[in-house]
Amino acid sequence: MSGIDWNLVRAFRATAEAGSLSAASRKLGLSQPTLSRQVAALEEQLAVTLFERVGKRLVLTAGGAGLLEHARQMAAAAEALALSAAGQASDLSGRVSLSVTDAVATHVMPGIVERLRQEVPQVTIVVIATDALSDLRRREADIAIRHVRPTEPELIGRLIGELNAHLYASDAWIAQHGMPRAVSDLSDATILAFDPVEQFVSHMELQGLWVGPEQCAVVSNSASALWAMTRRGIGVGVVLDVAAARMPQLRVLLPELSRVPVPLWLVTHREVQNSRRIRLVYDILAEELRRLVVSGADLSRGLQARGISSGSCSGR
Repeated sequence: MSGIDWNLVRAFRATAEAGSLSAASRKLGLSQPTLSRQVAALEEQLAVTLFERVGKRLVLTAGGAGLLEHARQMAAAAEALALSAAGQASDLSGRVSLSVTDAVATHVMPGIVERLRQEVPQVTIVVIATDALSDLRRREADIAIRHVRPTEPELIGRLIGELNAHLYASDAWIAQHGMPRAVSDLSDATILAFDPVEQFVSHMELQGLWVGPEQCAVVSNSASALWAMTRRGIGVGVVLDVAAARMPQLRVLLPELSRVPVPLWLVTHREVQNSRRIRLVYDILAEELRRLVVSGADLSRGLQARGISSGSCSGR
């Protein structure tokens, strides 16, 4: 047998792990016909049937299952090679991919990207907007801005600080429902909730806000979508103060009670941290995010002072 094309093995592994050609093609950024041809080519080269179709899913055959671990080992070796090479790169020209949540991509990254374009124009900045944790070990991104501490030993995480979020409503919502003076005033309000709802409700309780699941009549995993609906007056939303400051139609509700901390972790793989290009982008990100945290803290202190001076109370 001649040497096996790594691209074919990668296609096989991705399809086996995703369970369908469509999901695997999205993950790899390939068209579904291209991925299907690659899997078929590997089957022909190995003279083994790797999958059988069950409904809309592809299920590994016994032969495919026996080869999957070897494919994963090849993938681990290829990923380690790519990480090591990236870490040794000294050329400033090239791509640096950043994995961020959709809210950060929309409300934070434009200003940071503007500075990066001015200071390192030879670097191509790739912003990956996703609320999933990109796998930095597989080079799905070079740097990630996360709201949770990384647990993988290969990753280096730096806590930049915390942003704050509060309950907000639009002028239109307040005109219809009135300005709440206590938590009990929100007992019948529609809450624009993050998915999963159970986790959102639990998190709100930790902040002293009792939100009934029945109030969460609009749910999304996209902060940007929820904030757009908050601006339209559909309900009450939890919005970052630094984002709300750019939305003049929003008003903070119960500012002394509803603070929700949002940690900012800057994460990268230890193998790539010495890359001159990646390190430069990382340092600029850290500086800009720290500036954002400081400005956010000033905003939150101002909101809290406003809430205390207004004489708000908890209600229950």
